Amino acid sequence: MGKKSRTKKEATRTPGEVGPRQPCPCGSGKRYKACHGAPGGAQIYVKRPFEGMASECDIIALRELVPAATAPLPLTGEYADRDVRLCSLLPGAVPAMVRESGQVWLGLQVQHDFGDASRDLGAVLLKALDSEEGVVGLTDAPEPGPRLQDLVADEPLEITVHSGFEYWVDDVEDSPEVQEALSQAEGAATPTDRLTSVSAAYWTQMGDREYLRWVMPEPEDELLDAFARLHERGATPVVPGARVIGMFRAHGLLAPVWDLPVGTGAEALEEPAAAFVETLREALADTTPLTTEQRAARSGLANRQVTIRQ
Repeated sequence: MGKKSRTKKEATRTPGEVGPRQPCPCGSGKRYKACHGAPGGAQIYVKRPFEGMASECDIIALRELVPAATAPLPLTGEYADRDVRLCSLLPGAVPAMVRESGQVWLGLQVQHDFGDASRDLGAVLLKALDSEEGVVGLTDAPEPGPRLQDLVADEPLEITVHSGFEYWVDDVEDSPEVQEALSQAEGAATPTDRLTSVSAAYWTQMGDREYLRWVMPEPEDELLDAFARLHERGATPVVPGARVIGMFRAHGLLAPVWDLPVGTGAEALEEPAAAFVETLREALADTTPLTTEQRAARSGLANRQVTIRQ
């Protein structure tokens, strides 16, 4: 196709549509036409799969950032009376387990990705709800069907962050097999706490460093503009001595990351984090054009993004 023809085609493309020669938004590094845009073999790709869920940001955090956490998962409809436990990670990264009691454990950190994480979770959950005791998973992309949003009650999750993976075995008797499973997972769970004053903000310690990782619901461009305004006036530190060192991009949202002074801890972040929400809200409401300094700050923030899941 000649240059003129390509230009004409791009001009008629729907806003937001990915061009065949552009990078695939899934983050694979391939062009769209060779990845999710490939004819015949492509799977649907949903950039923001958990959009609309009351705990969208927390689900993303548990799927991508938090090593060990669980939450009761309230269902609707014919499955409203079933007992389901949402888990950040299950043994062997399996998608789901049906326990001896009949309780279903649904895992978020899994190895498969068929383009729509919510559809994948919905398919696994339905399969587990109709299964007897044992491991449940997917070997192929699921057929069109209910997504997680269609099965879960529209209410915030009650999340418990664990110090390790003992929750894997809290419904079974201790045994050598149990201890072996826990031994293999030892060290994988870094110390983590969830802040209670704000949503989807998690303190963590890695080695001798402390960080705050906070999944935020605002659209990427608006959030970057707001952070640029705050950065330009020195208002991004959540606590004195903290600094924004970058942002994770996952499932259509951004998660700013702060490097914290040693010894901060989670409790000391509660009030400052709540105050930062108000400061950020004011910056989000400012729609004036960015200044030269603010544009430079925005560029610096954008260059320090790391894509986990596009």
